[in-house]
Amino acid sequence: MNHQTRVYNDVFEMLPSEENPSPMVRINRMNPSPEFQLYAKLEWMNPFGSVKDRAAWQMLRDLEERGELGNGRGIVEPTSGNTGISLAAMARVRGYHMRAVVPNKVPLEKKVLLKIAGAELDVVNDALCPAPGLGDGSINIAKSHAKAQAKKYAMPNQYENEQNVLAHMQTTGPEIWRQTEGRITHLFVSLGTVQPTEGHDVPGLRNVSQLGVSKLFDASLVDDILEVEFRLAYTRALEICQTEGLLAGPSSGLIYEGAREIILRDKKGFGLMIFPDSVFKYTSNMMKHVPALASGNEA
Repeated sequence: MNHQTRVYNDVFEMLPSEENPSPMVRINRMNPSPEFQLYAKLEWMNPFGSVKDRAAWQMLRDLEERGELGNGRGIVEPTSGNTGISLAAMARVRGYHMRAVVPNKVPLEKKVLLKIAGAELDVVNDALCPAPGLGDGSINIAKSHAKAQAKKYAMPNQYENEQNVLAHMQTTGPEIWRQTEGRITHLFVSLGTVQPTEGHDVPGLRNVSQLGVSKLFDASLVDDILEVEFRLAYTRALEICQTEGLLAGPSSGLIYEGAREIILRDKKGFGLMIFPDSVFKYTSNMMKHVPALASGNEA
C-alpha cells in the first residue's frame, strides 16, 4: 500500500483514513460570502461510492472480530441503498452473503447497484414504510429475519450500532481536522445540521420527526437544525453540478442549501459540507423533480 503513488494490494486499503482522506474541494462560484471559506468533502470518492463506506467497514470488521460471520452466516440489513451497497460489496469480497431489505421507493438505480454488489433484495411495500425512501417496516422485517434465521444472518443494524459513530470518530473527524489545519468553524451534514421537510422524497434522509428508529442521534451535539424544502435538494444538486463541476447527489444539494442559509447569517468562518454521494444513483429522481431533465432524451 502506497498512498502517495496510490497503489494498493486490495480495495480495502483504499478506504478513507487520516492518512488517505476523501478529498476536500473549495466552493467558489456558489459561495454566498467572500469572507467565509466553504469546502465540500467528496465522499463519493470512497471505493464503494459513499460516506457509508466508513460505517459499513467498521460494522463488518466488528462482526468479524466477534466471530459473528462465516460458516454460512452472512448479513441482513435494512437500507435505503448506500449502507447496503457498501456492506454488500465488502461482504461479498470477504466471502459472506447479504440480504438487503429495501423500501420500494428507493431509486431503481440503487436497487440495481445492490444486486450488482452481490446482495439479495427484499423490496418492501411502501405501505409498510411511512418514511419516504427509508421506512420502519424494512427495519422490523430485517430484525425478523435475523431472529428467525440466527444461524444464517447477523444484523449490523446501522441505526443502533455504536460502531457507526466510532467510524466517524476514527476517520472522518481526524481527516477534517488535519485537512482544515484545525481552522474549521462550521460543519454541515444532513439531518444533524440540515433536515428535509416532512413527507420528503430524498432517499436515505430523515426528518427529525422520523428519528424514532435511531438510537444514535444526539441533539446536544448540534448547534443548528434547519428544515429545508426537499425540492431544493434536487435543484441545488443540479446547480452544484453545472456551476462547480461537482457531480453531487440530492442530499448534497440539501446540505448546500442549509450551509448557504447559515453562511448568510454568520458571514465569516471556515465551513465544510459532507457531500455523501454522487448524482449517478439518482437520475430517475432528478428527472422526477427537475422535469426539464426528462425531455429531449430520445430521437
